Amino acid sequence: MRRIPGFSLLLFVLAALWITTASPAQAERYPVDYNFFAGIPNELTQPGGSLLGANDWNCRPSAAHPNPVVLAHGTGGGAQTNWGVYAPLLANQGYCVYSMTYGAYDLPWPISAIGGMLPMEQSAPQFAAFVNRVLAATGARKVDIVGHSQGNFIGNYFVKRLGGAAKVDKLVAIAPPWLGSNVAGVAEIAAFSQRLGAGPAFDALVGSLCQACRQVFAGSDFVRALNADGVYHPAVTYTNIATRLDELVVPYTSGLVPGPNVTNIVVQDGCGEDFSEHAGIAGSPRAAAYVLNALDPAHPQDVPCGFIPPFTG
Repeated sequence: MRRIPGFSLLLFVLAALWITTASPAQAERYPVDYNFFAGIPNELTQPGGSLLGANDWNCRPSAAHPNPVVLAHGTGGGAQTNWGVYAPLLANQGYCVYSMTYGAYDLPWPISAIGGMLPMEQSAPQFAAFVNRVLAATGARKVDIVGHSQGNFIGNYFVKRLGGAAKVDKLVAIAPPWLGSNVAGVAEIAAFSQRLGAGPAFDALVGSLCQACRQVFAGSDFVRALNADGVYHPAVTYTNIATRLDELVVPYTSGLVPGPNVTNIVVQDGCGEDFSEHAGIAGSPRAAAYVLNALDPAHPQDVPCGFIPPFTG
C-alpha cells in the first residue's frame, strides 16, 4: 500500500489532541456537588444503593493510588447520605472508593438508612468486615479511611481493637471527637431523619434509639476505654481536619490531639470566610482539598479559600 506522506504524524497529532481533550472529561466523569446533603437524593431514589463512583467491586487500585478508600460515616449518616461529595470526588481522582451503612436498626427503610445508632462496639465489627471485603476484592494490602464525626471512632476502634492496624495506612478524620464531646449528635440525626422523611415519630424516639450518642460524650466509658492506651496507633498516619465552629464536637480542640504521625488542621486558619461547622465541613471544597492532600501528600493540590456556608458546606 502506498504510504501517505505525513499521515502517521497526522494520526499521532490527532490522537494526542484527543487524549488531552478527552482525559479531563473522563477524569471528571462523576459530577461533584459540594453540599453535605448531596447524597440524600440518591438514597431517596435508590434506597440502600450506592453513590456514583462508590462500591465498584471490579475496581483495581492503580500504582498512583494503591490503597482503596473506605468512608466511615457519622451519627445518623449512611453509605449515601453522608458521602455525596466524597464518593464521586475520590473516584474522579482515580481512587477505588467504598462506603457502607453500619449501626442501623434492622427496620424498614428509611430507618434502615440512618446509621451510627447502635453501640459503637457493634458498629465497628460491621465496618471491619466491610474493610476485609474491600481488601479481598481489590487485592490491596491496606486501605485508607476517611471518617466523619462518629466514623472516626469507628475507624479507630477497628485500628486499635479489631486488628485493623495492619490493614490501614492513613486515617483522615473530618470533625473527629477523639476526646469526646459535651454535646450529642442529636442535631445531625434530626437533619437526616427529616430529609429522609422519617417524620416526627422518629424524632421523638431519637433519644432512646441513638445508643451511640451517649458514647461520644467526654468521659464516657467508651471514650475512656478506647483512649486508655493513647488516642492514636503508631502504625497509622492520622490527619485531623477540624472547624472552630463545630457545634457538636465541643470543644473543637477535642479532635486536635497532638501526636507522632499526626497532622492537625483547622479549616479557618488562613481563611476567615470559612463558616463550615460540623455538617458543612463534610461538604466543603476547602476541607475536601485537605483530605485529598492527606491521602496523597506527594502530590499536593491547592487548597481554595472562599465563602463556605454552614450546614451545607
